[in-house]
Amino acid sequence: MPGLVVFGRRWAIGSDDFVLPGAFELLVRLVWWMGILALYTVHKGQFSCPGGGLLHSYLLVLLVLLASIICALSALVYVSMQGTISNPGPRKSLPKLLYTRLLLYLPEFIWAVVGAVWVSDSSVRCEKTVINVVIGTVIASWVIIIFTIIGVVIVFDPLGGKKTFYLTDSVNRNLESSQSGQLLYNVKNTATRVWEKRIRLLCCCIVQDDDHRVAFTSIAELFRNYFSDTDLVPSDIAAGLTLLHQEQDKMESCPKEPEEVLCHSPSSLVTDDLDVELENAAHYMLFAAAAYGWPYYIYTNPFTALCKLNGDCCRNRPTDSDITGSDRHNFHFGSILKITGLQYRDFIHISFHNKIYEIPFFVALDHKKEAIVVAVRGTLSFEDILTDLSADCEDLTLEDVLENGFVHKGITQAANYIYRKLINDGILNQAFTIAPEYKLVIVGHSLGGGTASILAIMLRNSFPTLRCYAFSPPGGLLSKSLADYTKHFIVSVIVGKDLVARLSMPNMEDLKRRIVRIVANCNRPKYQILLRGCWYEVFGGDPDNFPTELDGRSQDALTQPLLAEESLMVHRSPSYNALEDESHLNSPLQYPHLYLPGKIIHIVEESSSRRLCSSDIKYTASWSNETVFSSILISPKMITDHMPDVVLKALNSLSQDQGSCISCQTRDYHTNVV
Repeated sequence: MPGLVVFGRRWAIGSDDFVLPGAFELLVRLVWWMGILALYTVHKGQFSCPGGGLLHSYLLVLLVLLASIICALSALVYVSMQGTISNPGPRKSLPKLLYTRLLLYLPEFIWAVVGAVWVSDSSVRCEKTVINVVIGTVIASWVIIIFTIIGVVIVFDPLGGKKTFYLTDSVNRNLESSQSGQLLYNVKNTATRVWEKRIRLLCCCIVQDDDHRVAFTSIAELFRNYFSDTDLVPSDIAAGLTLLHQEQDKMESCPKEPEEVLCHSPSSLVTDDLDVELENAAHYMLFAAAAYGWPYYIYTNPFTALCKLNGDCCRNRPTDSDITGSDRHNFHFGSILKITGLQYRDFIHISFHNKIYEIPFFVALDHKKEAIVVAVRGTLSFEDILTDLSADCEDLTLEDVLENGFVHKGITQAANYIYRKLINDGILNQAFTIAPEYKLVIVGHSLGGGTASILAIMLRNSFPTLRCYAFSPPGGLLSKSLADYTKHFIVSVIVGKDLVARLSMPNMEDLKRRIVRIVANCNRPKYQILLRGCWYEVFGGDPDNFPTELDGRSQDALTQPLLAEESLMVHRSPSYNALEDESHLNSPLQYPHLYLPGKIIHIVEESSSRRLCSSDIKYTASWSNETVFSSILISPKMITDHMPDVVLKALNSLSQDQGSCISCQTRDYHTNVV
């Protein structure tokens, strides 16, 4: 729902967000009040001790004060439970109750100070139990006050004072256009500065240069554009994700039509080389995982990694290795050796240098596949995150191949950095001098997969036999023309419901539209949605069938936003533009559609039998296309499916299954011959 307006400004909290925290505080206050009442009743006639009169007055006033707070909290929780997310009408009295509750903090604060003074007074000589209880009440009062202040800071919206104009801009048409435009321009500038300050604060631990400042501004503009057209508070988004997950699970459990199954069944011609590519992908995924260095090795071997690395990491570096960047104690290099199984002499160049748009990579000789492998590291630092978030589009023109292809700006700059290193510094020339008959293979995971893909496009003309394996690359990477061009030499591997592989600005706009739609039209209070959602995520069960205003509506009616949805939109969003067939003719596309690179292998979990100490997960793989990844899927595995160890495990499982099948077929063939 729209953010709560209190003290003349908007806050990042809704009027229906006081149910759960209010109920928790109410429980604490009730237990506290009953304990003080029991103490007062037991010691009612024993206040003749020095300072007893003050003690009697303190407990009596505290009982009255706590009773007032309990009444205010009860009313606050009750009113906050009324209505739905998009129908705050039954909660219109909540701001007054909130003012009342906040006013009660003043006498509570004063009385907490009085209690602290009384406890510290050496002239008071009452029973130790009574004094300890008073100390406990004073501490509890201060704890609640401190947590309240922290809560106010968390829900404070820096744009709250200016959001009022921003929210009513689409409604108030009486302003002069120049005045309205100037006010809106000021609000947008303020919003950009707020996001930029947040990013700078988050990245305060890294050295900031001109590249960082440009990236901060670009990312701030992106965040401002994405969040500026909705008036959802964080709990609304959480409720929307919960509802979407359950709705998605209900749709997946429905039996598919036979025509739909046939349409998605891969043909034998398409799957001819699937087994070969899966075996290659399982092999090269080791190199992509090794690029992460010691964090990945310790993550996958938490109990033995340090012992295994201890012998190799402390020895001196080989003098014939080209290593740049910091690798204290050889931990990164030692981990790469352990993961890949290569020798020192097999490495041509290793770079641990890491800045924004400059990511680590290594070049090694793979004698098993007779390949020169360029492995690019994925996201592992704040600098890498900034590279990921620099999601503007820029042109990539390839001579004699394509023109006006769009690519992800930050990842392209990272690919340019590695390209200059490989070509200008003569690294690839050195490698092919050593092994001229070897082929060039570029691999990477996540950010590394996206960088490897664009790097492969840049090197394709010089190395026509080049191959690239991109594991879990970002979805918003290449325009359609470039994505089609890369099908000849790039293979992308995606596991399950990987979020990153579906991450693009159009997909994020679509997710925002779906959240607004399902939240605005659910007829249940938010606290019920969140409680049921938490139970479903933790304990499973059947998805809840929350009634919504969408039920029973015709498909034509669903193409227009409802009034409740419009109330959650500040102005017309690009996500709503996508709902109207003719809208793209009247307005330019804000975010062009970008796609995954190359041919796509999609690996899904077929079945799993879990026991107390073990799990047996079966995977299936098939060729897929970019349209399958045109929507973000909500799932607890949307993050874990992206992890490199999960990708490697899935590929190894498929390779082993294929190997066993091939050996079984060979054995059966020999038996028949005999």
